[in-house]
Amino acid sequence: MDFNEANLLKYSHKLYELAEESALTNKIDPSLYAKYDVKRGLRESSGKGVLCGLTEISDVTSWEEKDGVRKEIPGILSYQGYNVKDLINNCVKENRFGFEETVYLLLFGKLPTKQEFTEFNEMLAEFRVLPRNFVRDIIMKQPGKDIMNMLSRCVLNLYSYDPDPDNISTSNVLRQCIQLIAQFPMLASYSYRAYRYYNTNDGSLIIHKPVPEYSTAQNILHLLRKDSSFTDLEAKVLDISLILHADHGGGNNSTFTTHVVSSSGTDTYSSIAASLGSLKGPKHGGANIKVMQMFQNIKENVPDWSRASITDYINKILNKEVFDRTGLIYGMGHAVYTISDPRAEVLKLYAGKLAIEKGREDEFALYETVADVASQLIREQKKLSKPVCTNVDFYSGFVYSMLNLPTDLYTPIFAISRIAGWSAHRMEELINGNRIIRPSYRCVKDSAEYIPMDERQ
Repeated sequence: MDFNEANLLKYSHKLYELAEESALTNKIDPSLYAKYDVKRGLRESSGKGVLCGLTEISDVTSWEEKDGVRKEIPGILSYQGYNVKDLINNCVKENRFGFEETVYLLLFGKLPTKQEFTEFNEMLAEFRVLPRNFVRDIIMKQPGKDIMNMLSRCVLNLYSYDPDPDNISTSNVLRQCIQLIAQFPMLASYSYRAYRYYNTNDGSLIIHKPVPEYSTAQNILHLLRKDSSFTDLEAKVLDISLILHADHGGGNNSTFTTHVVSSSGTDTYSSIAASLGSLKGPKHGGANIKVMQMFQNIKENVPDWSRASITDYINKILNKEVFDRTGLIYGMGHAVYTISDPRAEVLKLYAGKLAIEKGREDEFALYETVADVASQLIREQKKLSKPVCTNVDFYSGFVYSMLNLPTDLYTPIFAISRIAGWSAHRMEELINGNRIIRPSYRCVKDSAEYIPMDERQ
């Protein structure tokens, strides 16, 4: 038993009592939020986000206004003004990988020429090399049980290897961001390998070096698989997933964290580590894992996968009778999108193609049935006039499972993609912010007279 476990046993009862007391003393009357018009979660009562900044990096659109009338439209995600579907479609048409082009676009606000694209890929390939002995000293000697926490620790440790870590000039921050974008696949993959070796019965410790000629998606599959083999479709589908997750406006939780922390003037490593901490949460980057758990539960309890059986079981989930008893259908609905989430539309298309290659067409059909049934039942139960669409998390976990990616890496792969957006937003905040972000909290605690210790009861 180590020191922390001993303390936990010694103080467990007292800590429970203190926690109960803390819960009582810190409870705020819910009616006060309405009284003071508090925008909880920085959202209006209608669900619309509070406008607290401007950005050119990406936009999330689900409605248009004509003649003063607001109309819901299929969702649109754009990077630097370019529709993400157009970016993906052109990459598919030209039979090439597109995540690196997306990174360039997010960082520099324009599509690269062939020469610029070649030079940028060469820079990424060189920056993928980690500092000497970093893998041995930081990753292998200190394995953890959570890959996101290991990734955060690696980022903070890289601060010590940087010759100019606190310099927040545009050129230095750009250099740091490109290095981290290039290194994230190695940090996540090696952390996972160390975790598997020390915490499971997997006796193999395989560390592949990145291949300079490979794309980010190809390198991820190469690094994670013992034989380094993968099909072209597998790599292309993973590349598309990386493109779709690269950014999602300035208001999503982890990107807003990037803006808030960057506005303080802190270093790049601290900023990215903070964003990783946000993304780790199950309400943000970890949501696709909940979708996978939900589908596993459905498979175990609905053996025939007929529409009638699925409908009955989805009703039970909504009524908090089964699964995790929250009443939530994970992967359904979105804070912004109503008619459709463009990321889910694209992933559904390629999930279908990958399902054919993997012989999992029946499972893909199950996802389609659940999506259709859940959308209808949620609308009926909540008496909604607007449609309820699938979001990107509904299909991303299924795609990753078909790629044989371990569940422990679902959120880290999200981070490998989203660091592109975080980096672009950090640059934008440092260039345009000039003020620390500091919203207001109203104190609703009554004043109290100080009581000498001997007089307290």
